[in-house]
Amino acid sequence: MQTSAFALLMSASTISSANDDTRQLVQLPDMMQQHMMSNMRDHLVAMNTILTHLGNNELDKAADVAEQRLGMSSLGSHGADHMAKFMPAGMRKAGTSMHKAASRFALKAQEGELVPAYKVLSEVTAACVACHSGYRIR
Repeated sequence: MQTSAFALLMSASTISSANDDTRQLVQLPDMMQQHMMSNMRDHLVAMNTILTHLGNNELDKAADVAEQRLGMSSLGSHGADHMAKFMPAGMRKAGTSMHKAASRFALKAQEGELVPAYKVLSEVTAACVACHSGYRIR
C-alpha cells in the first residue's frame, strides 16, 4: 500500500496546472461537450465493469460489456457520426482505435484465456491515454 501511495504522490508532482496545459483545445458546442463528457464517463464505468468481470473470471460478461458499451457496436448509441465532425483527425483516430480495440478485446475474451484478453484490453486504455494526453475539450 505504501508503494501505491508513493507512486500516486510522485505522479501528482508531474501533473501540470491548467495554465501549462499544452494539449490541443477542441472547442465544442455546449451540448456536444456535455454529450462527449457523458460518453467518456460511461466508458470509465464500462472499463470498471469489464475489470470486475475479469477479476471474477467472467470473460463472456466482460466481452459483452466491451462490445456493447465500447466496441464498434456501441458507435450508434454514442452518437459517433454526429460527434466526429467536431473532432480533429487525431482525436477521431484515437477514438476509432479505442472502439476497434474494444471489439478485438471482446473477441479475445470470448476465447476464454485471461492473460491474452488483458493484453488486448491494454490497447483500449492506450487509446484513451493517447487521446486524453493530446486533447482537451471546452
